[in-house]
Amino acid sequence: MNIQAIRGATTCLKNSSESIESAVQELIHELIKRNKLEPSQIISVIFSVTNDLDACFPAAIARKQPGWGKVALLDCQQMFVQGDLANCIRILAHVQLAKDQVLKHPYLGKASMLRPDRSS
Repeated sequence: MNIQAIRGATTCLKNSSESIESAVQELIHELIKRNKLEPSQIISVIFSVTNDLDACFPAAIARKQPGWGKVALLDCQQMFVQGDLANCIRILAHVQLAKDQVLKHPYLGKASMLRPDRSS
């Protein structure tokens, strides 16, 4: 097995617990699906949010995922840069993958413009 870092991001419609929860669940789902991950392969996930999102903690949402009891989770606020994408949630996941496995970084919603080379 090989330890790799997977990046990703999404946006949510508004600063509400429901909107953030929906966006985080979709982002986690795509991270797992695209990379064919089992919870035991996920070492840690760092969530960063833009300063306009403060209704809830993304890590608290991720912690509810089946099998994620041993995953180290951390929330932090993204550095403010004028003109940055609003309502954005970014992830940095450290995972164990097979040496030949190709990483697939999920960039969803308006966040797809952050990395058009990695968006699908």
